[in-house]
Amino acid sequence: MAIICDTHVLLFLVDQPQRLSQRARAALEHAQNSAGLACADISLWEIGMLYARGRINPHAGLTLDDYLSDLVLALELHVLPITPKIAALAQDPRFNHGDPADRLIAATALVHELPLVSADTQLQRLPGLQCIW
Repeated sequence: MAIICDTHVLLFLVDQPQRLSQRARAALEHAQNSAGLACADISLWEIGMLYARGRINPHAGLTLDDYLSDLVLALELHVLPITPKIAALAQDPRFNHGDPADRLIAATALVHELPLVSADTQLQRLPGLQCIW
């Protein structure tokens, strides 16, 4: 089964897997074994911002480009682009989340009809969105 990872889940998976819930870890492992890990493209931008602000420790002096490329390759991650349908859905009134990136991540999961692995309680309450945590 394919699943979409929230940005923090990607970071936890790579650097702090102990921060993932057991249920999230099991779902991620299953998805990795079937080449089914995906993320919204905006997650790469969010990680880039964290990296540029020094909130992510550079691994062995990697550039941001190398860090992001290594992340995508290591996780065999499918990066899903923002489509017109995703952009429109993210503006739907039922999205009560104030973070535009999180709105796009949730809309990506809904449009692709995939579960989202996320600890974000606001996203977990979004009608129609299947969240795993």
